[in-house]
Amino acid sequence: MFPPARPEVESLRAYSAPLEGRRGQLRLDFNENTVGPSPKVVEAIRAIPADHYAIYPEYDGLREAVAASLTGADGTLLPEQIGLFNGVDAAIHAVFQAYGAPGHRLLTTSPTFGYYTPCAQMQGMAIEAIPYRQPDFAFPFEEIEAALAAAPPRLLLLCNPNNPTGTRLAPERILALAAASPDTLVVVDELYEAFTGDSVLPLLLGGPELTPPISATPPGSAPAHHDPFAAYPNLLVLRSLSKTAGIAGLRIGFAIGPVALVDRISRVTGPYDINSFAVTAAFAALDDQPYVDAYVAEVLAARDWLVDRLRQAGVRHHVAGGNYLLIWPARDALKVEGDLRSAGILVRSMAGKPLIDGTLRVSLGTRDQMEQFWEAYRRIDLGTVA
Repeated sequence: MFPPARPEVESLRAYSAPLEGRRGQLRLDFNENTVGPSPKVVEAIRAIPADHYAIYPEYDGLREAVAASLTGADGTLLPEQIGLFNGVDAAIHAVFQAYGAPGHRLLTTSPTFGYYTPCAQMQGMAIEAIPYRQPDFAFPFEEIEAALAAAPPRLLLLCNPNNPTGTRLAPERILALAAASPDTLVVVDELYEAFTGDSVLPLLLGGPELTPPISATPPGSAPAHHDPFAAYPNLLVLRSLSKTAGIAGLRIGFAIGPVALVDRISRVTGPYDINSFAVTAAFAALDDQPYVDAYVAEVLAARDWLVDRLRQAGVRHHVAGGNYLLIWPARDALKVEGDLRSAGILVRSMAGKPLIDGTLRVSLGTRDQMEQFWEAYRRIDLGTVA
């Protein structure tokens, strides 16, 4: 007999994903960048001296680089307002470790990113997941608002745009929820915001009326720093370089928010959780925003092309935000998924997920990749060929 773990862990069904055997396939299953990172990233990693492998990672300047990528050089965002994590998954885990406990409640939507649930369960939290509105997966704003008012939860976690439905919520409405619920930690997962522009950060960073000064400015001194989170001390924003910059395999993510919140969630992580290769890649990726912009533009153009084919063929689908869409196959979804895998194309079955059971989530890539997918899909599921 082995020593039992905590009751929450013994009863936990861990989040798992079929990650093996994906190399060499057309990866349309995990919403990754489908072409790889900027050449600047590859060059920077190759330039790391061999003796540096033996040195613990250093993070000097990375928070400043992230802040500059979000705000430019105006200094609106402080380095202390940037948390560094081994991927956004680690940031999510840290949020629950720092703020979740038995008797606390998580409020979120359904369906949404599957990792939120086990993170809440391992802390012994109760989960209230409010479904998106049918038939178009609209955000249940009034229902969320009512749930917050009835009994403020410990955490409100919103994926915007939502994975897997693509549902978008206007940033102003997120700020309204945070302002109305000061006792709730509001976490906004913005991993896919580059494909829509739906981010709360421009609103926080752009208007001095939202950011009262931390201190008065003495005569003759530099202007006081304006805290973009002063009006929203309970708001945390998650960002990543996985979906656009193409370094998902290196694992690096960011939590952006008030200094006190970033400090608390950073306390529950290890001192060297992010490896040196990820740090080097992040610097290089942040230094090549044109590469990211070009990739996002290519994905959006390819999405329009694929959606036009789906409409012409009468294939039921749903597309909103993010670099993915949902398809309702004519045949059994698991069989179609398997047949596509045999053809070298990976998509993700949504079997068992509320509201979208029986669908396939298809990540979006380049035009050539979408043409490859479409040729295979219409042959496998629709029985047609070019």
